[in-house]
Amino acid sequence: MRIKVSAKRDEVRRGLIGGSVVLAIMLAGWQTFAMAQPRAYVTNEGSNELSVIDTMTQKVIATIKVGNRPRGVIVSPDGKRVYTSNGNSNDLTMIDTGTLKVLGTVPARIDPEGVVITPDGSRLYVVNEQLGEVTALDAKTHQVVATIPVGVEPETAAITPDGKLVYVTHETSHDVYAIETDTNKVVARIKVDENPRGVSFSPDGKRAYIGNERTGTVSVVDTKEHKVIATIKVGERPVGTIVTPDGKKLYVAHGRSFEVWAIDTSDYKVLAKIPTAKRTWWVALTPDGRQLYVTIHGGNAVGVIDTSTDQLITTIPMGEKPWGVAIR
Repeated sequence: MRIKVSAKRDEVRRGLIGGSVVLAIMLAGWQTFAMAQPRAYVTNEGSNELSVIDTMTQKVIATIKVGNRPRGVIVSPDGKRVYTSNGNSNDLTMIDTGTLKVLGTVPARIDPEGVVITPDGSRLYVVNEQLGEVTALDAKTHQVVATIPVGVEPETAAITPDGKLVYVTHETSHDVYAIETDTNKVVARIKVDENPRGVSFSPDGKRAYIGNERTGTVSVVDTKEHKVIATIKVGERPVGTIVTPDGKKLYVAHGRSFEVWAIDTSDYKVLAKIPTAKRTWWVALTPDGRQLYVTIHGGNAVGVIDTSTDQLITTIPMGEKPWGVAIR
C-alpha cells in the first residue's frame, strides 16, 4: 500500500509540474501576442509630447516628452525606433519602442515638419518648411546626406512602397515634387489643386492621393507618368489621406467639415461620411487595415474608426493639439 501511495503522489506531482509548464508557456505566448499588437504614436504639438496607444485596449500606455512643437512622426521599418520632427527645436526626437524611453535628439536643420523613412531603414527624409528644402539623413549616423530644394512652403511627405520616390506637398506653390531616393534629385513637379497637404500611395505604388485643402479636392496621380489622372470632390479642408492595404478604399480627413470620408478607389464614389465633431488632421491604419486612427486636432483626441462598418467606435483623449499619427 505504501508503494502505491508514493506512486500516486509522484503522479500528482508530475501533473502539477506539467500544468505549471503549460501555464508558463501559455503566459509567455500571451505576452508575445500582447507585444505583437501594434501601437499608435501620436504627436501633440501644443504640449510637446508623444502619446503611445495600445490598439488592443485603446488606452494611452505612455506619454513621452519630446522636442518643441512636434508634428511629423514615423516608425522605423524594424519597429525599434520612433522619430518625431520638432519644428521649434529644429530636431528629431528618437525613442526606443521597447522601453519607450528617449534615446536622444538628431539635428534636423530649421523647421522640420514632415518626416519619412525608406523601407530598408537606411535613410530619413525631413521636410524643412521655412527653408523650402528636404534634408536626407543617414538613419544610422544621422549625418546629412543631401539637402534638396523643393517648392514653396513644403509640409509633408510620403514614400512609395518600393522606396524609390518621395513625394513632397507644397501649400503655397500648389504642387508636389517627386524626389528619386537613389540620386536625391527632383525628377518631377506635379501641379495639383490649391494648398496640397496629405499624400499617400496605393499599396502597389501606382497611384498617389493628394488632399488639396483650399479647393476641397483629392488629386489622383499616376506615379509612373507623374501626372494627375483624376480629381475627386470631397468635403471642406481635406488634409490627411490613406489607402487600405487591399487598395479598395481611400480615407480622407477634413479640417473644416469635421469628418472622415471613405471613397471607393475603383470609381471614386463616396462610400461613407464619418463625423468626428471636431477638426481632423492626419490618419493611419493598423497593419490589418481594420482600424483607422485620426487625429482630432480641435478636440485634443484621437478617433478610432472601424473600417468594416465605417463607424467611429471610440475617441481617446490626447495632449494638446494632436497632429501626426503613425502605427506599427
